[in-house]
Amino acid sequence: MSDLPEFYFRIRENGAAVFRIDTENRQRRIEMQEIAMANIRNGAIKPHGDRMLTEEEEAVILEWMAERREVLADRDIDDIHRAIDYLNLTTHWVQSSASEEDLEDVTDRLLLAMHDLRNVLVRKKADRLMKADDAEQRTG
Repeated sequence: MSDLPEFYFRIRENGAAVFRIDTENRQRRIEMQEIAMANIRNGAIKPHGDRMLTEEEEAVILEWMAERREVLADRDIDDIHRAIDYLNLTTHWVQSSASEEDLEDVTDRLLLAMHDLRNVLVRKKADRLMKADDAEQRTG
């Protein structure tokens, strides 16, 4: 039982419910006392009920929030790399094995999604180039 962490984070969409783990009781059961809600989007930590968080508890929660943001950011970029792979696989499927019915089903939605993506990518790239030019002119 001593290998258990002191805190448990029950993942939620915007963060987690935070529990303190207790095994030091008469029955030697694992007890989980909810101590707070952590919101990684806005950085809020709300103690549960009338509870006041200790400095240690708040530090552990803040550390978890930072680590969780990193995990989610890594997942986001991994998803984008997978999307590139899917686009390539989709191109191969369209070229090699898609039926007329399959193409009829997906063509318009794919074209609109790709058009939308292209517009956003071009606009973002233009913004980056303009910022780089401005920075170069200020330093040059």
